[in-house]
Amino acid sequence: MVNSILNKSFSRARKITFPRDAKIIFFSDLHKGDNSYADDFRSNMQIYSHAMESYFENGFTYIELGDGIELWENKSFRPIYETYRPIFELLKRFYEKRRLYLIWGNHDMEFRDPIMVEKVMRAFFTPKNIADKDAIFDLKYDEALLLEFENSNRSIFAIHGHQADYMNYKHWKFNRFFVRYFWKYLQKWFGINDPTSPAKNFKGLVRVERKLNQWIVRNNQQMLICGHTHRPRFPDPGDIPLFNDGSCVHPNSIIGIEIEDFSISLVKWHYKEAEDPGESESSERSIIKTILEGPVSLDKFL
Repeated sequence: MVNSILNKSFSRARKITFPRDAKIIFFSDLHKGDNSYADDFRSNMQIYSHAMESYFENGFTYIELGDGIELWENKSFRPIYETYRPIFELLKRFYEKRRLYLIWGNHDMEFRDPIMVEKVMRAFFTPKNIADKDAIFDLKYDEALLLEFENSNRSIFAIHGHQADYMNYKHWKFNRFFVRYFWKYLQKWFGINDPTSPAKNFKGLVRVERKLNQWIVRNNQQMLICGHTHRPRFPDPGDIPLFNDGSCVHPNSIIGIEIEDFSISLVKWHYKEAEDPGESESSERSIIKTILEGPVSLDKFL
């Protein structure tokens, strides 16, 4: 069943061709919420904003691999938008430059419906004229992307990753109901992990990775980048080319995958540790990027 789901996602993936010198940043699993106790992203908002400003100024294309918005714990998009208005305005700048691609995951699966996307855009990004209207309302969320590069006959398959997680793909409404009305409160009061989330369920995480690995092997070592499990993954050349960009809800850090100069890297944005132990905690902390893995030429994986 999972293999069939992945095959369909691959066959329906939108193809995008990039030059070999393209600069791309992948983030996923932001789970932007309403700034309540259940909003896992709020503590990393400043880090994410700093990183995204840097990527925008340096000409990167932004690909969000799903679960950018937390619509399981929140019934309405409005409080999410009001909480993170500056971030949505930043994404709009990427969009206006044609450097924004959005993939839906299980927690924002409502956005697979283009009518839902247009409804949201009309409510929060009112066009000033007809030209602006045409530009704004062609925003779309994809299930999958197939990234091709000039002078290369191989591609990168980009998905959220819940396609290998049957319950979170086929029965996401059932899981959403339990998360929204039960697990979110059990986690708050008793610290009980959400069993529907592979990020909080190690057996589920391993199962998802195993199924993705099996699909890749069956499909001629097709390079794949995903999120969903929140566990960063960067294989060595010659291993199964399954990459995971981690998440943006790690403690005081966000992790993503960069492609630049036809090389791939796993990167972490975080607060710089104070060099002086006696430095005041109230002093402004700087945000830096650390390369965790790479860069490695894409030729090693494609």
